[in-house]
Amino acid sequence: MDQNIQDFIDGKRIAVVGASRDSKKFGNTAYKELKQRGYQVYAVNPSATEINVDPCYPNLAALKDKVDGVLVTVPPAKGMEVLHEASQVGLRNVWIQQQGDSPEELALASQLGLNVISGKCILMYAAPVRSYHKWHRGFIKLVGKL
Repeated sequence: MDQNIQDFIDGKRIAVVGASRDSKKFGNTAYKELKQRGYQVYAVNPSATEINVDPCYPNLAALKDKVDGVLVTVPPAKGMEVLHEASQVGLRNVWIQQQGDSPEELALASQLGLNVISGKCILMYAAPVRSYHKWHRGFIKLVGKL
């Protein structure tokens, strides 16, 4: 497994930028799943004060506790802002949820010196891996791309 992925999932405090009150959105799913998997998760969404009865923060700077990584589940245009903010508050480990990145976003992450994971679903790596993610992970491991 890639060292950046291992380092990210080894961190147990994750800010989920784009956590949503809408249960159909990936930000909500990721927030709930990571919490169920034993991670300390922090919802970040400027349009909400709470997500699933937990406090929600308007941005990364507002977090009261130190986090180990940032999961970005917003579109690339907003993701660019998140990368700048992560850099400003000293966060280096960033996971841009698959299909949420752009070449410009990845170039900015490199320019800012961030450790970025992209093109992958965090739910395939954050243990314990469950449901169809477990099957998909097994397949990817079998073909040597894990």
